[in-house]
Amino acid sequence: MGVRVRGAHHRHVQHSRQPDIVDKPPGADEQGPVLASPQRDPGVRHGGGGSPHRPSKPLRSMGTRIGGKKRPRAARLTRRGLLTGALGGAAALAGGGAGGRGGTGRPFGIPAVLAASTAPVKIGVLLPYSKVYQQLGEDITSGMMLYVESAGWKAGGRTITLIKEDEDIDPQVALRKARKLIEGNNVDLLAGLVSSASALAIRDLVHNSKTLLVIANAGANAVTRARRSPFIFRISFSNWQTAYPIGGWFYENVARSCVVGGSDYAAGREDISAFKESYLASQGRILGEVYPPLNNTDYAPYIGQMQRLRPEAVFVFFAGSDAVRFVSQAAQYGLLREARLVGPGFLVEEDVLPAQGMNALGTYSCLHWALTLQKPENLAFTRAYRDRWKREATVYAMQGYDAARVIIEALTTTGGDTVNKTGLIEAMASVKFASPRGAVAFDPDTHNVIQTVYLRQVRQVKDALHNVVFHDLGVFRDPG
Repeated sequence: MGVRVRGAHHRHVQHSRQPDIVDKPPGADEQGPVLASPQRDPGVRHGGGGSPHRPSKPLRSMGTRIGGKKRPRAARLTRRGLLTGALGGAAALAGGGAGGRGGTGRPFGIPAVLAASTAPVKIGVLLPYSKVYQQLGEDITSGMMLYVESAGWKAGGRTITLIKEDEDIDPQVALRKARKLIEGNNVDLLAGLVSSASALAIRDLVHNSKTLLVIANAGANAVTRARRSPFIFRISFSNWQTAYPIGGWFYENVARSCVVGGSDYAAGREDISAFKESYLASQGRILGEVYPPLNNTDYAPYIGQMQRLRPEAVFVFFAGSDAVRFVSQAAQYGLLREARLVGPGFLVEEDVLPAQGMNALGTYSCLHWALTLQKPENLAFTRAYRDRWKREATVYAMQGYDAARVIIEALTTTGGDTVNKTGLIEAMASVKFASPRGAVAFDPDTHNVIQTVYLRQVRQVKDALHNVVFHDLGVFRDPG
């Protein structure tokens, strides 16, 4: 990309069961697509309470095992293959095969590649639509749908269908839902995931079933490091990328000593570890560490622990409703009067700022996007999102938007072919574009996104609070 890219050592390179919810393009049913919601809405197809109403499964063939059943390998499509397929169809008709299929499961012996290419491409969307990260899931979904709508619900000549499941915050629930999408709904690709724990839980299922997954949020480092898979791409961030970049700046501009903490699960622990890596290398001093449980409601004892250490500043990881509750209670118990508040951008992102109000004013954070980022692509995206959904975009919406773009561009390159996994992986690995956040590309070794990270501060912008970018920290790739 011709830009400086930083790694761990500043190396330089070039550069409970929820129902199915199905979104289909306008015209596929009487109504157009409906935003995912765990409640029943008109025009949204639901499962449960009997046989779920789902779109027809695409007729595919691949030499892999999914759900314990081996499917025949798709033959290379040649003129001879077409003729053979046609003759096979004629023979099936002559032989009186059941339903005219000749026992192949494909109408009149149509070759698998042709059958798949004419069926809708089914994308399983696994995101939280309840509990602490509900808003994150809804924002990612809205971003994805905005891009899919802009593409006319088509990719590589095939119609797109989204099948959604609630990720919950329990990784075992996420694993069960992922298995349902892959083995029950027979999806062609997976997208989504907010929780790092969920991403780690489904990794082996995705890898062993050879299902391509585009992660739209979950930042667990191991997913693109020790446990990376050629079938997994991450367009959001690694947890290292959202905290390591700010450590040196924090030491020089905020405090030489601090207390750190965050939600006690993979993301919270990894973000704090990444911050400590760069902060301690700058000679900063950690006074103490505090880790409340995920989806916590009472932060008083944890805030008390921080206050007893008398820090100049605190660096914390919280997101979603946890971020709202922590900031509110930190103000209530006096922590924000005694110490400066800094953290990864999720702490004060656009989804939580309205509820945090003036308590968040002045907070510093680092992240790979901001609503106010002055780039043409971001101005166009935020305007389109506001027009479509009647609310402001968030980093989660942007990540969903980019995740859908990655999938559609890859499918366009393959001509809609989802059977040839090698070709689809190669097409996805080569995707790069000017995102609302800036230039993005995939690391060829890890499939994690390479992107710019910004310093932001919550400021009054006209009649509302927003994160304003005031410094570019550089382009960062996860050290892998």
